[in-house]
Amino acid sequence: MHENREIQLMLEGYGLTTAKVLYHLPDHPHLLQTFVWQQYDIAPKFPALHRFIAFWQEAIEGPLHSVTYTHRRLVAPSEWRNVTGELVLH
Repeated sequence: MHENREIQLMLEGYGLTTAKVLYHLPDHPHLLQTFVWQQYDIAPKFPALHRFIAFWQEAIEGPLHSVTYTHRRLVAPSEWRNVTGELVLH
């Protein structure tokens, strides 16, 4: 059932967004820690990523240093094609 939801999101234009979060450790502010976040999100506004960053700033003690992200649409209209024939060997 979960796979069907992911496919539906991809068909609606969502893509996989991966964010690398660097944040300061609360007990040792001079040290940085890495956290990787992935979610289906829609470009260019990235509402899920913005909600995650807002949640981090409100609920997590480690102050953000930087957030870098990449976004990839996994299904695009040009990748769909109708196959009308079949080639059988042997």
